[in-house]
Amino acid sequence: MENRIKALREDKDLRQIDVADKTGIDQKTLSNYETGKTNPDSYALIKLADFFNVTVDYLLCRSTVNLYSNQKCVDELTDIQKKLEYIKLFFKI
Repeated sequence: MENRIKALREDKDLRQIDVADKTGIDQKTLSNYETGKTNPDSYALIKLADFFNVTVDYLLCRSTVNLYSNQKCVDELTDIQKKLEYIKLFFKI
């Protein structure tokens, strides 16, 4: 199974100790999550999901969509909407 905790951490160029300091999860425990030796409990999942701004389902590989990618999509749609409004004004549609 893919380890999303490690992938998210590496995407942000963070060390395990950085995540540990911000979440209150022991660095060794975080290492065990990343290597698959242990699984995070619900408390740890919520802390990690909040820290990485993703859903718990994303961390558990139950979803391929995380909040970050949703926000990116919303931002792109907002830009498109602004461009369409400009075009409507320009062409008096």
